[in-house]
Amino acid sequence: MTPPDSALGPVARAGVGGTPRPSVSFEFSPPKTPEAEAALWEAIRRLEPLNPAFVSVTYGAGGSTRDRTHRTVVRMLQETTLKPAAHLTCVEASRAEVDEVVQGYWDAGIRHIVALRGDPPGAIGGIYTPRADGYRNATELTEGVRAVGDFEVSVGLYPQIHPESPGLEHDIDVLKAKVDAGATRAITQFFFDIDAFLRFMEKVRKAGVTIPISPGIMPVSNYKGLRKMAGPVGITLPGWLANLFDGLDRDPETRRLIAASVATEMCARLAEEGFADFHFYTLNRADLVYAICRVLGVREPEPA
Repeated sequence: MTPPDSALGPVARAGVGGTPRPSVSFEFSPPKTPEAEAALWEAIRRLEPLNPAFVSVTYGAGGSTRDRTHRTVVRMLQETTLKPAAHLTCVEASRAEVDEVVQGYWDAGIRHIVALRGDPPGAIGGIYTPRADGYRNATELTEGVRAVGDFEVSVGLYPQIHPESPGLEHDIDVLKAKVDAGATRAITQFFFDIDAFLRFMEKVRKAGVTIPISPGIMPVSNYKGLRKMAGPVGITLPGWLANLFDGLDRDPETRRLIAASVATEMCARLAEEGFADFHFYTLNRADLVYAICRVLGVREPEPA
């Protein structure tokens, strides 16, 4: 992929007056401190009026945020108009323990689970060893979630080959198995090579996968931080993206403008290719995501 052409190219044709208004969803992470919780809820309140299709709350490696994820999701359900989805993994837990968590979500009124195998405790990208009494992978977890209740189940999808996968065809076979197990939607890991993503999606659809697939969009203004996130999960960052941020370590405002421009152009290009659902990794901040949504035509309703 070449860098986006300009902020006046495909963006001007997206959303209102061009392609239909896209559907958006947002990912948040459970806070670790009172200060982080205040920042999270500021972001939630800022994005809530955009009426996302759903919002998801992540689950820490090894289930380390289990209680905080549950509290955050339940509070969203009780205090907002949002449709929360709880991330759930099968790492470091027995089937019985996972089923108990799922039943707890059902009893609390949550009807959407994001079922992921999850990262082992420690560094992302570490060696995963399933428990003998646990769910071995996201396919089994999806089947287990659907056995507890009639949940909507979203699953993860790597637009580039999963770090532990022998190849692309294997990844597609795994996705098909997840669908057979009851998955109703897939959300991709973030990416920046749109041409490669489109080639991947063509193969996925030719394989007979028909569930909605939401491209994951990561509007990050800190390139060094992005590189740390991308490396362990095998996401390739194109040279043009590094060049855009080169020399801007002490210029956060320009980095933010670039991040918003890149993400917006990506969404506009994907919209032109027929994609209508975008999942934004917010990092618990609303400013960039809110601005991108506005450009794409996703806005809060006008006052009555």
